[in-house]
This record gives sequence, structure tokens and C-alpha cells, in this order.
Amino acid sequence: MKQFESFRIDVQNECLWRDDEQIPLPPRTFAVLRYLVENPGRLISHDELLDKLWPDTFVQPQILRTYMLELRKVLGDDARQPRFIRSQPKRGYVFVAAVREWAQENSVASSTGSVNGHGNSLHTAIPVAGTVDSGGNPDGELIGREKELRALNAHLARLADGTRQVVLLSGEPGLGKTALVDTFCTAFCTQWTGSAALARGQCVQGIGARELHYPVMEALAQLCASAEGERACGVLARIAPEWLPAPARNNSNSANHSDHASLARSTSDLCAALEELAAEKPLLLVLEDIHWADEPTLEAISALARRRTPAQLMILVSFSPHHMPPDHPLRPLRQDLRMRRLCEEIALEPLRRQHVAALLRKRLGQEELPQGLDAFLHEHSEGNPRFLVAILDHLIAERFLVRTGLNGEARWEQRTPFQQMEAGIPDELVQMIELEIGRLAPPEQRLLEAASLIDVAFPAWAVAAALKEEIAETEEAFDDLARRVPFIHRAGHDELPDGARSAFYAFAHRLYRDVLYQRQSAAQRARRHTRVADRLGRLFAGREESVAHEMAMHLEAAGLWQRAIDVLRMAADAEPKRESNILAEELLRRALRIAENLPAPERERITLELENELLAPSAPTHSAKKRKPKQTSSAAV
Repeated sequence: MKQFESFRIDVQNECLWRDDEQIPLPPRTFAVLRYLVENPGRLISHDELLDKLWPDTFVQPQILRTYMLELRKVLGDDARQPRFIRSQPKRGYVFVAAVREWAQENSVASSTGSVNGHGNSLHTAIPVAGTVDSGGNPDGELIGREKELRALNAHLARLADGTRQVVLLSGEPGLGKTALVDTFCTAFCTQWTGSAALARGQCVQGIGARELHYPVMEALAQLCASAEGERACGVLARIAPEWLPAPARNNSNSANHSDHASLARSTSDLCAALEELAAEKPLLLVLEDIHWADEPTLEAISALARRRTPAQLMILVSFSPHHMPPDHPLRPLRQDLRMRRLCEEIALEPLRRQHVAALLRKRLGQEELPQGLDAFLHEHSEGNPRFLVAILDHLIAERFLVRTGLNGEARWEQRTPFQQMEAGIPDELVQMIELEIGRLAPPEQRLLEAASLIDVAFPAWAVAAALKEEIAETEEAFDDLARRVPFIHRAGHDELPDGARSAFYAFAHRLYRDVLYQRQSAAQRARRHTRVADRLGRLFAGREESVAHEMAMHLEAAGLWQRAIDVLRMAADAEPKRESNILAEELLRRALRIAENLPAPERERITLELENELLAPSAPTHSAKKRKPKQTSSAAV
């Protein structure tokens, strides 16, 4: 490991450590930090960083600002007085902290398990060794969630002394919350058959907010239908008859058969009933997706968490913060319970690369993977298990991965270079993302479509240019979206040449950007790309070379091949000491690639000129000294 001050880089697990605290980082953010730490004390240009981390893919340099903002926040660094990362304006970054090798010390952790009244060790209730897969895998096994399962085990162990446990399980869609809960509940039932009870309910979008206590009633119905059903129905009928599920109520002697029983349900009665059920043996109450629950359900969870009556009661609730608007009642409840230390939150993080590799070995049924497949899928799924499995299935369906050989010799092999695997998005993910986008108003969808023209990270001024809107109004609209939708967030600000600032935003995942980009017609995209390129030219008039890559990207996407080539040649001419500067050569080689799109006569002439310029790098190009990119009447300023 590499160490700097109290931090160290864990390459094997792709995470950051501060003393004994593990700090998970998204894959790209970790890759940026790792490259900086492995090259301390020297200037790393924007282009070098982009080439190393995004090979064979054009990415706007502005995206680096998003990662630097995130890293400075994690490291507690100040851009004005940097301890770790110093920015060199318009050039790159220098990692200024001293870096040394870290010698890991061996340590042995031991613990003793509590034993409940039935003679079972609660510390070892749920085995975690050898668990496989983490959500999104139909095989139902679990990989990469050993730490989370150990944390759930620890809470289960604390029930022995009658201390109730409340655990919040959070994570973005697709990270495997349900898979983790499934594994925990299955092992709980297996280990505690006859000596514990499980009540599990799930809130359903569109139903939970309309039907009072929907997930709680589902959990009670499951409990009453289980081996503990007779006892559970008896306790509910005696203490909380309004909470009896309909089938049990119809079969009981309870006097309350009203269809309006839900209106009379008392939260204190529910708490008392569950506490009595959990007085003799552990009771696990699981409520899933409570971001879709009604307020009375959340109030019941709050009451259960605050009660002081001893009970072997564990409450496990799952939710997605990305589906919670700012005014969602779960937000203050979550904050209050955490502040009062009445709960613990387990936040699922994306899978690390070694977990992706383990999942691939499991799915493909072979130990040796096609070279680079785990890195490719880790990058494109960003560690989201649902996305990862969908992309893998897509690669197989498109025959990018092919099974060869016979019987025991059959193996999966890569048949297509990774850069050619970019095309296409799995239909399953397209439908999922389209569903989220479709809930937004048409003007908001239009705003996001324009944002997708830039990159995963994008400045508001560029979106305003694409749509011919005012920058202030565009920022206001994005700020509102960032508060309401899970797949967009504010990421900082962009400083313009005139000193003005424009807010910077980012998509939560590249797939959202890709779907939004494909929704637009080619003609519409071309118009909008041209407007952004024209705005760049006007903003950076006189020094267009500083944004040549961005301008060329938009012009190329708009099909304006000649203009894109002119911009790149002009930028190459502006590079000082061309004989020792590889940047000029990269610009000219990119222009050569774009020239392949020109008609035959023009293509041959431009190609010859560019090849001559590459052979004579110290000489100015034949006409580029004063060449400026042309402006079109479509510019929106």
C-alpha cells in the first residue's frame, strides 16, 4: 500500500483508508487518486490523466474537476492551500504530499458469542464465509457483502440481553439490498427454526402510500401464517386486534370485524404486541423499500425504535435515498434516529473490482476470465450488480463473448475488442431508465437530453447554449431536478473566461447519459452540438486552442468535419516547442481520424497536409497560423 499522512491506498480492495477507517470510493474516483499517488511530485497533465484512465475514449477534461472536488472533500483538502492535490491552471495536477510504502501489521481479532436462552450462539447465527454475489444475480448467492452480513450478525447477537436493534439498510437501486436481506433472512430461518420468528413485509410503489401500514400488515400476515402463527394470532387478538390480518381476524373470536379497522389501529398496541412476541424468543421484523411507505408506517417504525421495554426484537428496514425528495418524511426520521443513536445505518457501496471478478467467475463458470473483462465491466457498471449482470448478458447476446469448445473444455472467449463493445445498452436497463425519465415533465426531459450532449459531467452554460436558454434559468431548473431525482447531482462550478461562474452537474451513472443521448434524433443532436461548439468559440475567442478538444468533439458529433479539423490544426499550431510537445501530435492525429469522414478528393488533400505537418512538427502549418474556427449563424449566446 501507498501511504500519505494518515491515509493509505488499498489497491487490492480499491478503497482508501484513514487510520483504521475504511473509506469506499467510486471506481473512477479511486482510479484518479491512485494515479496521482503513484506519481507524486510531478505535474500530471489533463491529457495524461484522461489517456491513462479513459484509453480509446474521448472524455472532456472538465470531468476531472468533478473527481477532484470529490477527492478534496474526502481528504479534507483545500484547493487554495493544498496539502495533497495542487491544481496547475489549464495544465493539470500535482500530488504534493509525501508518499511512502506502508508495512501492514498483523493483527488477530477475536470475539466471544453471546448465548440466548435456547443455547444458540447469536454471534454465529448467520455464516458469512464463502458467500457469493451481491444483488442482480439470479443464482441468489452473495459476493462482496461479507462486512454487511457481519454487521447484521453483530446486531442479532445483541438481542440476547433484551436490547432491541434497529438497522437501516440503504443503497441506490441495483446494489443488492434485497439480495442481502434474502440471504440474511434465509440463514436466520435455517439457524433458528423453532427458536425465533420472522415477519417480513415489502412496500410497493403506488400502493404503500395509499394503503395504511401496508408493509407492516404484510409482515404480520406472514408471521400469522408461519409456524409461530397460532401464538402470534393469539397475542395480536388479545393486545392489538385491529392489527390482525384479515384471514386471521376472520378465523378468530375477535369482535372487531370492521372494514375500517385500519383507522383505529393504535401504534402503542402494535409495539406492545411485538414486544410480547419478542419477550421469549428473538423476533426479526423486516420492512423493505420504506421510501414508498405511508407516514403512519414510518411513525410505527419510529415508535418501535424509541420504546425502552426489553425485547429480543430486531427491526431491519431498507430504503433507497435516491427515491427520497427533500420533503420526504423518512429524511427527518432517519436523521433523528441516527442522532439519538437509536439505530445504525448500513450503506451498501458499489462492488469493487475483485468482487466483480468473483461474480464473473460464478456467472461464467470458469476461473480464468477473458483478459480485461472484469476491468471493462467494473468500469461500465461502476460496481452496480444489476447493471453489471445486464451488461454481461448483453455482451453474450451480441456475441461479443462466445462460448467455445466442447463439454468440459468449453470456455467463454472475447471475440470483439473492448472499444467496440461500447455500442448499445441492454434493453432491460433502457426500460428501467426510460421509466424514471418518463416520470418527469417534458421540459425537464428536454433539459436532461441536452445535458447528455456534453458528458457524464456537464456545466449549465453548455446546456443553456444547446437549448438557447438563459444560464440562470437553466441552473435553477437543474438545482430543482437535483433535489428531486436520484440520477443527477450538483458537482461544483465551472469558471468562465470572463470570471463568471456556472454550476456543474453530473449524472449518477454513465448509462443515464447514454440513454438520454440516444433519445434524440440525429438532426436534433447535430443542431445542439453545433450551438455548444459555437458558444465555446465565443467564450474563448482568441484562445480557442484551450478548448480545442471540446470544440472538435461537438463539431465532429454534428458532422461538421472540416470545422473540427480546422480547430484541431489551429490548436496544434499554438502548442509551443512543437518538436518536443506530443500534444500537437495528438491533435493532428485526431484530425487525421476525423478526415476519414470527408469526401474522397477533399479527404486525400487534407490527409496529405496533415501527414506533412506531422513529419515537420517544428514548422508552422501552411495556413493555420491565423486560422480560426468558423462561426455559424446557429450560435446561441
